[in-house]
Amino acid sequence: MRIARINATWLRAPIPAERQHVSDFGRMTSFDTTLVRVETESGLVGYGEAKAAVGSQGNCASLVALIERELAPLLIGEDSGAISRIWDICYNGSRAHFAIDRGHSFPVMGRRGLTTAALGGIDIALWDILGKSLDRPVHQLLGGKRKDRMPAYASGGWKPASEIGAELQSFIDRGNFKAVKMRVGSQDGTVAHSIERVKAARDALGPDIDIMVDAHGTYGVAEAKRFARGVRDCDVAWFEEPVTGDDKRGMAEVRAYTDIPIAAGESEFTRFDFRDLVELRAADILQPDLAIAGGITEAMRIEAIAAAWQLKYAPHLWTGALGFAAGLHTAAAATSGFILEYSLGHNPLLHDLVKEDFPVEDGEVEIPDRPGLGITIDEDFVKETAMPA
Repeated sequence: MRIARINATWLRAPIPAERQHVSDFGRMTSFDTTLVRVETESGLVGYGEAKAAVGSQGNCASLVALIERELAPLLIGEDSGAISRIWDICYNGSRAHFAIDRGHSFPVMGRRGLTTAALGGIDIALWDILGKSLDRPVHQLLGGKRKDRMPAYASGGWKPASEIGAELQSFIDRGNFKAVKMRVGSQDGTVAHSIERVKAARDALGPDIDIMVDAHGTYGVAEAKRFARGVRDCDVAWFEEPVTGDDKRGMAEVRAYTDIPIAAGESEFTRFDFRDLVELRAADILQPDLAIAGGITEAMRIEAIAAAWQLKYAPHLWTGALGFAAGLHTAAAATSGFILEYSLGHNPLLHDLVKEDFPVEDGEVEIPDRPGLGITIDEDFVKETAMPA
């Protein structure tokens, strides 16, 4: 079970022109991610995912180099089952022995950003290996799933006010979803237009569908307050990333202003960032992206913070199949897990990268009991989408 090889591959799946959408990130012409492959001396292989950007597109060349040239040499020969130890080795670098011996962090200078994303991809692969070696699903290794199925919300929503209701209804129809999320913020030009779009969505969908809104951190504090006031009669389920993650005090100010729950964290790294969010009382729902925030190991630490503060855990799952599966397993085992994000943008890395699928029936996703992450990589798809790095 010792680590023999670690490889990373930048995958870029083009999105057909007729399936592309435009948001504050621009026009989405591809879906990119980094596929991490960890192989043990016994031949057992696990897969993980690391992301260079929180949205669909990103240049993953630096991540590939970081994984293969910086982190992999530190880990060859390590016991693949010593996952917490390996996390500390990646996070603390040459001072890992201090961190392990003394019980607190001595992190490398790059303790945020791509370093954390890279170690998260390796971490997810190690949990996959552990589950396969024990013939158990990852959620069982985390304490077991709390239910056989979990509710999911359809995530998308970019159309103007005249079309947003029809777009969201089309999402609902694809899985009988009971909740949808739409984008607001700078893409709308004005706060008034964002408010108009949310009101149009509520009028079209009626009172029985939950509507979440996501500003991608593009409002200022005053704009976020104005938006929250403007949609106060729309029964919004949560207001996601109202202001930039760099302004946590501003986010706390928005949360104190409105009774709409605030969701945040898709761009945050490690439990330390989430600790700061929580201590400032800036969020009601914590949303780590496991392919960015440090993998399964760190996600469960973040979830413990959510549970201790009586908050909710809803991982960011606008991602490929590996990140989705990892987030699904943590949410299934989490005390505070309650809902799953399901991308309704065109996402071949969710549906074509692996041979299994994650069908939504009556608004819910079944929690798989297959060993490890429960997925099988389609090697032909990897060859078709692999980018030189």
